[in-house]
Amino acid sequence: MTEKALRLGTRRSKLAMAQSGLVADAVSQVTGRPVELVPVTTYGDISREHLAQIGGTGVFVAALREALQRGEVDFAVHSLKDLPTTQPEDLVLAAVPQREDPRDVLVARDALKFTDLPRGARIGTGSPRRMAQLNAYARAHGLDIETVPIRGNVDTRIGFVKNGELDAVVLAAAGLNRVGRSDEATDFLSVDTILPAPGQGALAVECTAANASLAAQLAELDDPHTRAAVTAERSLLAALEAGCSAPVGALADLLSDGRIVKEMRLRGVVGRPDGSAMVQLSTTGPVPRTHDQAMALGRELATEMLAQGAAGLMGERAQ
Repeated sequence: MTEKALRLGTRRSKLAMAQSGLVADAVSQVTGRPVELVPVTTYGDISREHLAQIGGTGVFVAALREALQRGEVDFAVHSLKDLPTTQPEDLVLAAVPQREDPRDVLVARDALKFTDLPRGARIGTGSPRRMAQLNAYARAHGLDIETVPIRGNVDTRIGFVKNGELDAVVLAAAGLNRVGRSDEATDFLSVDTILPAPGQGALAVECTAANASLAAQLAELDDPHTRAAVTAERSLLAALEAGCSAPVGALADLLSDGRIVKEMRLRGVVGRPDGSAMVQLSTTGPVPRTHDQAMALGRELATEMLAQGAAGLMGERAQ
């Protein structure tokens, strides 16, 4: 007799289903059990408000967590950047698999690169973080752009460019890769130009703390370097007391001498959405070996950023 299928809770979007499908295959291999996807509609999926208005934090996550807590699903897969920085005590972040490309990409008309966009180009994004950095880069390099707030899935956003409403949109490289559309990106934006959202490109696999045997199996999907990096990034976000919709970018990457990983560098940025003021700093330290060390790296950089006026650039600080 075959074992009962594990139920994986996922958002209904094409991207969420694609990335949950990848995790389902991996979990099936680890556990030897079939995995079925259980689509769950979240508030963030049905609300038509801009993410910055509905608070960003947790709007794509709460319904999945409630399904877990009610026992309707056995585990859930989230985009890590959507997770609030405080973890509920009854749930455990069992695995953070190896990260996809963390960069942002441009999808522009006529296959244009960012620096080739015409004067007055209209660029769509729903992210204050992207707006702040795009506008700051444009100011520093004499480019004339207008950032336009948009919502919607990958198809909807790219559609704004195809139908001529916008000259370009900015999306996460990881999302395009996971739905097999990375060939539509016209420019991969360097992290030196735009720092991604904390945790961008990484997935979070969550189950109940009470289900210790499943948590132990899911832990086999964990990538220690990815987990250390995203823990540092999210620690920075938490120490800035900023939510997912705040204009905060962060990226931790590993520095090596070609063969041996030596250190971890954490970069952070906070800016006004119009790009008129930015605080951008980085810190480098030994690769964190524990959760606490990764958290300390994020807090240390946040303290320096706050000392340079970061709080005043975030508007309402998230509670």
